[in-house]
Amino acid sequence: MLCFFILIYYLSSPVCSEVLSRHRRTWIIATFEIEEEYQGPFPYELGTVNVERKYPVYFTLHGEGVDEEPEGVLSIDRKTGTIYANKAVDYEERTRLKLRFEATRSDLSLDTKLGIEIAIHDINDNPPRFSRALYEIQVNEVTTQGSHLLTVRASDRDQRGSPNSTFHYEIISVTPKTSDTEFFISELGAISFKGCLNRDVSKKFTILVEAKDHGDVVSLSSSTTVVIHVLDGNNHLPIITGQTGPAKVKENESGTSLLRLHVADEDSVNSSAWRARYTIDGDKGGNFQIETDPESNDGILTLVKPLDFEEGPQRELHFFVENQDPYFHCKVEEKTPLGLWKVDIAETRGHAGLAPIKAIIEVEDTNDSPHFEVGVKRAMLDENTPAGTWVERVVAVDPDFIQKRDFVYRMGHDPAGWLAVDPHTGDITTIKVPDRESPHVIDGLYTIVLLAVDDDTPPLTGSTTLLIHLGDQNDNPPQLELNHVDICLSDIPTITNITAFDRDGYPFGGPFKFELLGNFHGKWKLNPTYGLTAGLVKEPGVYAGTHIVDLKISDLQEVSAIYNLSVTVCDCLVTPNCRSRNSTKAAFGAVGIALAALLLFLILLLAAFTFSCKEEFPFRLDYPCGETLLASNIERPGTDCKVVQVPENIIQHCKPAAEQSQRYGGQDILAKGTKQSLASGHYRSKSWRIASHPYRNNFDQTRRSLRVPRHDYQDTGTFSFRHKNTSSVTDAALLTLLQRRLLSLQTSDDLDYEPHTYTEEGDADIPSELETISIPDEDPTSFLKTLNDFDPRFKQLSYICKPVRQ
Repeated sequence: MLCFFILIYYLSSPVCSEVLSRHRRTWIIATFEIEEEYQGPFPYELGTVNVERKYPVYFTLHGEGVDEEPEGVLSIDRKTGTIYANKAVDYEERTRLKLRFEATRSDLSLDTKLGIEIAIHDINDNPPRFSRALYEIQVNEVTTQGSHLLTVRASDRDQRGSPNSTFHYEIISVTPKTSDTEFFISELGAISFKGCLNRDVSKKFTILVEAKDHGDVVSLSSSTTVVIHVLDGNNHLPIITGQTGPAKVKENESGTSLLRLHVADEDSVNSSAWRARYTIDGDKGGNFQIETDPESNDGILTLVKPLDFEEGPQRELHFFVENQDPYFHCKVEEKTPLGLWKVDIAETRGHAGLAPIKAIIEVEDTNDSPHFEVGVKRAMLDENTPAGTWVERVVAVDPDFIQKRDFVYRMGHDPAGWLAVDPHTGDITTIKVPDRESPHVIDGLYTIVLLAVDDDTPPLTGSTTLLIHLGDQNDNPPQLELNHVDICLSDIPTITNITAFDRDGYPFGGPFKFELLGNFHGKWKLNPTYGLTAGLVKEPGVYAGTHIVDLKISDLQEVSAIYNLSVTVCDCLVTPNCRSRNSTKAAFGAVGIALAALLLFLILLLAAFTFSCKEEFPFRLDYPCGETLLASNIERPGTDCKVVQVPENIIQHCKPAAEQSQRYGGQDILAKGTKQSLASGHYRSKSWRIASHPYRNNFDQTRRSLRVPRHDYQDTGTFSFRHKNTSSVTDAALLTLLQRRLLSLQTSDDLDYEPHTYTEEGDADIPSELETISIPDEDPTSFLKTLNDFDPRFKQLSYICKPVRQ
């Protein structure tokens, strides 16, 4: 194989190929091997590489062991080709050395190039070595035989698979050596034991383990130490050695430590095998609790629930104790030569087989509070029952057998003060008329607390609760949730809801029957009229303002009540909430009156100064004289009117119209939208448009209804109403009232809408015939009566001129 490798290496060289093409050559190659750790003498000959030539050649070596690590191991004779070993080698570092052999001519040209490998022979120079020098573990003494404890591991660096690297484990020694415990190790280094572990015999075992190889010439070995600590198991039962404490308690007391139990245990202190656990037998009422003192391991008995002397002056209890860990027992019965030994193992849980310890707890008698037969009692009573009616009787007793005491009954809690209790008999009677609708009655239930107080010092008290179910009576009529409603002004019927309630329960409450009292035909009606809520329907003929509607509401038993329902009718497009406008007026009413008085005073002063210092010029509109006030909702041409002082020479052109301007009460009445000053008799320069105001339509309707003559409208844009002797209230007076109302609306801050234009009424050039209104002079209220007889359009005008009742 080595020759084949050298041949392949040689053939791969271009120089050799060139030589072969011209010469026949012969190679003599020897097998080279070095034994590791050879101690000399050095150098020693390994062999010679023979290259037969007719001309001289020179030899060199390169590679591992020469000029590569490990350097200096090998060398070659340059002339003869002999290879020498110069120092020792280690098989565990390298198993072979790879080299390049070259032969060169005298002219330094390459003649031959070969590859050489030198094998290193292994010797048993490494013992098996453990991964750790010390193994240390803890094992509970209740561990059964045959259980795996731990595994030790070793390895050998010698040639794998050879006897030099093959080894076995062996336990050399165990300290201390006991009769009931024997340790063994498997081929893979797993350590276990036979028999029983007893911490009382030995708390620690030290085991020396050896690993030994199987070398042919020499056998090498090494060892490790295994330390096994034996933990204490519960192989000793706890024993109660005594008890201390008063073992006495007063009745009705709790939280008192009554007894302390002392226990002895040979297991390790503070281990789970030593920690005691106590149980009580005979505590039927769950009055006692026992806990373990973590330091002394004593059992502390505590009273957690009061005892009653009347149930017995003594309590006999039995106590058991055990450890947190179960009791474990192991004993070797026979040692067999093969396999595990025969042992007796016992494990006990609980306190089976343990004798309990008995304790007597003395209960001392004390004064007990009076005790009622029941904690909660119920009674029935109708509401409106007269005072002095018997309701119920409560009974209490004194539980003391030895020292009985007198006691009396008292009222503990009576929220409405309706009842009284007889201090000696416990009879409960009414002292006031009970009302089921009282806020102290919840879901028809009235609750009181009664006491029984003895004559001890201090007195002791017992209590009970009495639940009185109050029967309902129909003693409350239906009631309105709201005594006022709002409804929108409309040309069609509109509706609003009326809701009622009854403080009485079923069947003395709703659904209700609603009725209107009085003649409301054509004005108001109800739909529906039955239920918890009725619908109040307003007919189109009802004008805006506040109205009083008499309403009767009856329950299922025909118990009824009559209410004066206040209904406010308003234009919902102008004021969505009828009452918000009124509330705003009320809030600013006082401030408005004060400001108005101050403003009026300033106007009077200004008027007096003007009369004394300036020449008076009449105010006229700036429309051309040829224009007229059209009978339309739109004033053409132009938009807003403008009032100016007109010189006398210009007034001459409009004199016919000016002469027709009438005075009423010394004041000019102009209908072109100028605001009228009642104090000074002059018109202010600020103008406003009737055509753009929502009440312009009402004004036109009024003008038609009053049949104002067409010739009163002059070309100047100024008009007046002539006085008619047939009426105590003239047309001019009505117009004055209208203008005052419009003036108040214009200056009011309550308008929450934008002005808009109403539908035009037609061609102004075509005069319309209007009926004549005649109001007798002798009846001062004829004006209002006449208004009530007009059609709904005129009633809208009445709403403007007539203040709304607040």
